Amino acid sequence: MEIVPDTSAIIDGRVSERVESGEFAGATVVVPEAVVGELESQANQGRETGWEGLAELQELVELESRGRVEVEYVGRRPGDAEKRGADEGKIDALIREVAADRGATLLTSDDVQAEVARAKGFEVEYVEPETPDIETLAIEEYFDEQTMSLHLRVGVAPMAKRGAIGEMQYQTVGEEPLTEPDLREYAVDIEEAVRHSSEGFAELDEPGMTIVQFQEFRIAIARPPFSDALEITAVRPIVKTSLDEYDYADELRDRLRERDRGVLISGSPGAGKSTLAQAVGEFLVDADKAVKTMEKPRDLQVGPEITQYTALDGQMSKTADSLLMVRPDYTIYDEVRKTDDFEVFADMRLAGVGMIGVVHATRAIDALQRLIGRVELGLIPQVVDTVVYVEAGEIATVYDVTTEVKVPEGLMEEDLARPVIVIRDFETGRPEYEIYTFNRQVVTVPLEDNPGGESGVDRIAREEIEREIRSIARGGVEVELRGQNAAVVWVGENDISTVIGKGGSRISEVEDQLGIDIDVRTLAERDSQDQDAGSQRHESSKGDNIAVTPDVTDRHVVIPLTEHAGETVEVRADGEYLFTATVSRGGEIQVSRGSAIAEELERAIDRGRTVTVTPS
Repeated sequence: MEIVPDTSAIIDGRVSERVESGEFAGATVVVPEAVVGELESQANQGRETGWEGLAELQELVELESRGRVEVEYVGRRPGDAEKRGADEGKIDALIREVAADRGATLLTSDDVQAEVARAKGFEVEYVEPETPDIETLAIEEYFDEQTMSLHLRVGVAPMAKRGAIGEMQYQTVGEEPLTEPDLREYAVDIEEAVRHSSEGFAELDEPGMTIVQFQEFRIAIARPPFSDALEITAVRPIVKTSLDEYDYADELRDRLRERDRGVLISGSPGAGKSTLAQAVGEFLVDADKAVKTMEKPRDLQVGPEITQYTALDGQMSKTADSLLMVRPDYTIYDEVRKTDDFEVFADMRLAGVGMIGVVHATRAIDALQRLIGRVELGLIPQVVDTVVYVEAGEIATVYDVTTEVKVPEGLMEEDLARPVIVIRDFETGRPEYEIYTFNRQVVTVPLEDNPGGESGVDRIAREEIEREIRSIARGGVEVELRGQNAAVVWVGENDISTVIGKGGSRISEVEDQLGIDIDVRTLAERDSQDQDAGSQRHESSKGDNIAVTPDVTDRHVVIPLTEHAGETVEVRADGEYLFTATVSRGGEIQVSRGSAIAEELERAIDRGRTVTVTPS
């Protein structure tokens, strides 16, 4: 009697089992070299199935030495192309060839292999694969109610992250360092559980890395040479919440019910983003919405009403194409990280699907900024209209995202109006950021000034002026803003004529482009002003005040100072300091109406206070 076992029968240990029972007593076990090659390949990749199969072959050698069975190795080794096509049945075909040549019985635990062999008229013995009833994993001994993740590594005592959300601590949970046999035993237990349980599946199985999901655990097994030592990391959610437990719950419910939306749930790692996403998913189901997920790996703890999809053929874009045929009301996209992820998220949202994206970000605004450059600027509010920032398991910030055509905050000229993305605090309605194109660049401007420092608009304006002047000048450039629409630029003596241009044409072009008046001076003059600042202030204290009569126009408050062109002066009302400004080349100071300085100056004029200027 000759028996040809395939890889599945060897891995399951079914050959030695039957020899020991006497069923194959005196038989010849013909082992195809294709089986040996496949097991060797799996073992080289660190997969436990390979080691189990090699152990079975060694057991057969031991049985042969005791006269219980004869073992013979035949056939050819599979080539690289056949190994790559193992999932397509190329190695199984080599094994069937051996059985056909020898007229032997094919022993298999693979039901597909058995059916193909029967279809070809082979004698087949099919044995049901062993399916042990696995309800718990050996590594669960390290988990308690507050354990979020377990970290096992050869040569290191077991470690775990434990605590409440936002207060996790990385701590030792075992006394003795683990050995490689310890970790291999844990790995075998995990892979057996996944292989035989309906509650487990493999998300990724590549040389050096296996990622599986078993019940609530997401487990990664890393092996050399991908990692420098065998390592197992197991993660599970420790909290499952409902939307009712969060701040802004009523508002978010109304917002999600109103229409399908694009929402980014953002926060730092471990802040509770996925937990909130799960709660939102459960709420949407209760609100009679069809909900799916896109995850790689699939680890959201959602109810059976929500189907969880992973990357189809390794590509989320293919998953998206499939979901567009299914037409869910909402899709939860867990871990939007790479450019491809943001593009897929945007495509689905623009196709009309409500999208909930989970994004790593250390600030709420950072989540939205990650779309810049990946999605056309004008489409961002259509892709994402709500940003939720989670911190320590709580909703800390919610932003409403809209588009308006307006003059950005801090700019005064009406011809500077453009499409502006306005990010408002959801609770107060107060604008907090604006995103728009400024001089061909996309800028994100905070609308609250920094105490004691320059505002976001001032910083951007200064940087843009400096960039434009540096493109002309060859030497150093320094910029100082003097109000909302005026600046002084200091350049080297040799650069003055180049920057100003013939008849002031070049600097006028920059002024028109940036919408700001620019006074060009030399760096030497600036240094001289700094040295003489003390004596100038002393002279001004002697009463060198010039009374002026400001002129209020539709757009500016103008102070005429023809004889002081290019000078820096202090403006006062009845001796009370108001502001410092530089007189333009045309001999006047212009203050844009609507600014805080202009309003204060106009109040002084209305009250009949004497306005004076003092050269500084």
